[in-house]
Amino acid sequence: QVQLVESGGGLVQAGGSLRLSCAASGIVCSSFTMDWYRQAPGKQRELVAHITPGGTTNYADSVKGRFTIARDNAENTVYLQMNSLKPEDTAVYYCNAVRGTSYGKIDYWGQGTQVTVSS
Repeated sequence: QVQLVESGGGLVQAGGSLRLSCAASGIVCSSFTMDWYRQAPGKQRELVAHITPGGTTNYADSVKGRFTIARDNAENTVYLQMNSLKPEDTAVYYCNAVRGTSYGKIDYWGQGTQVTVSS
């Protein structure tokens, strides 16, 4: 059974930092593109950052230079280091693992972790 378990969310003041973790079981993270998404109240879920099996990373323009995605293959965990947080970063953050196969896309989601940034 595949599980993605996010942790590390919480309440932080603007300008502060948080590190989110996504611990995977049942899959090998390095075989998937691992994404962090977020969804704020009343808004659509948006892609924040991803890391490919080859280690290529990409970020939404709104978080470039502030957020860093990283993968620890030994721990089978993906991290999102978030610095210089802003109130507009407030959202539920979700971990996603995705991979294409000859049968179609394989897609797994975590349950989400709340990040609240106070001004």
